Amino acid sequence: MRLRKAMGQYGTGIAVATTLDGDGAPHGLTINSFNSVSLDPPLVLWSLSHKSGNLNAFSQSDHFAINVLSQQQKEISVRFATPEADRFTDTDWHQGETGSPLLRDVVACLECKVEQMVEGGDHVIFIGRVVAATHLELPPLLYHGGAYHSLGPALD
Repeated sequence: MRLRKAMGQYGTGIAVATTLDGDGAPHGLTINSFNSVSLDPPLVLWSLSHKSGNLNAFSQSDHFAINVLSQQQKEISVRFATPEADRFTDTDWHQGETGSPLLRDVVACLECKVEQMVEGGDHVIFIGRVVAATHLELPPLLYHGGAYHSLGPALD
């Protein structure tokens, strides 16, 4: 599809969105449809396909976390992008303030309370209010043109 190829030319960071379901089981998936909406109030958004097996867990939860991956975490990105029974097996994580799973050694963690879910074509757009945020000074994992990339030197 032309749109998919065109959008692949837009370089993005890679993150893993996480939440807990009603039984307390962790759910998560690799995303690159994430961005800041507002600083005051602090809002972010990301989108999830109606076809995703994670849709019920996220749409029934009142919180989620965005874990921005470092360039050393390509394996985590691949694991959370591949359908598996338990993506959290052998993944180092802990529960944050909201209960959402937070991955260790990521560039940033944003814990969010769901503000709004908006239908957007074949996706649901999750808008969250950031209630806690942490970050480390690490190089991010990037994605462009269907491949992973690392951050290059700053341009003048």
